[in-house]
Amino acid sequence: MQYVGSPSGYEAFVPSGTISYNGHTDPTGTLILSNGNTIQNAVWDGQYASTIIQNHNQIVQLNNQLNGDMQDFYIIKGQVPIEQVTINGQTYYVIEASSINPANIAGFYTYSPWVPNFEVAMNMPGTYAAVLPGNSPAGNSPVFTWDNLTGRIADEVLQYKVYGGYPSGRDVLVQRNETIIPYGVTSSPLGSALSSFTIPQQSYNPSS
Repeated sequence: MQYVGSPSGYEAFVPSGTISYNGHTDPTGTLILSNGNTIQNAVWDGQYASTIIQNHNQIVQLNNQLNGDMQDFYIIKGQVPIEQVTINGQTYYVIEASSINPANIAGFYTYSPWVPNFEVAMNMPGTYAAVLPGNSPAGNSPVFTWDNLTGRIADEVLQYKVYGGYPSGRDVLVQRNETIIPYGVTSSPLGSALSSFTIPQQSYNPSS
C-alpha cells in the first residue's frame, strides 16, 4: 500500500461507474490529488462504497429528470491509501477506504466541469465556504438571479437539493478573488473534519 496526496490537503474521488472487485461491487472513477494531478481507474473499496454508488445513481437520475449536469464527488482530508492491482488484465488503483478516518470523508455535488476547480479551490489558502441566505425554497440571494453560468448553476444545485432531499444546496466555495463555486452536500458521508464545508457558518453576500 502507498499513500498519495498531501497530509494537510484535500483529495477528491469522482465516481463514474462500478466494477466487481473481491466479490462485491465498488465504484470506479478518478482520484484528483491536492496538487491537481489525477489518477484514473481508481476503485473505492471499503466503507461508504455502496453509499457512493447509491449517491451517484441518484445524481445521474436527477440529471436525466432535471436536464442538468451535476456530479457527485467525495473529498478526503489528508493522504489517501491506495494499492495497485490488476483486474481483468487492466491496472486499477484501489482506495483502501476503510483505512481512512470517517471524519475525513464527505460527499458533495456541483456542476460536472467544475469539480476539478472545486478541489483546487479547497486547497488554495484563503478559500472558505459560505451559505447563500434565504428562507424560501427558491432562495432569495441575488446570486440565484445572476444572468450567467454561476447564477444558473446556483439555481440548479438548489433544485437538486429539493428533488434529491439533500441536506444542503445553497453553499458556495468563495475564493480569494471572490470567484464562487455553488455546491450541495450529499446526505452521507458527512465527515466532521469537513464540517466547515458541509455546514458553513457564514452567509455570502456578493459585493456587487
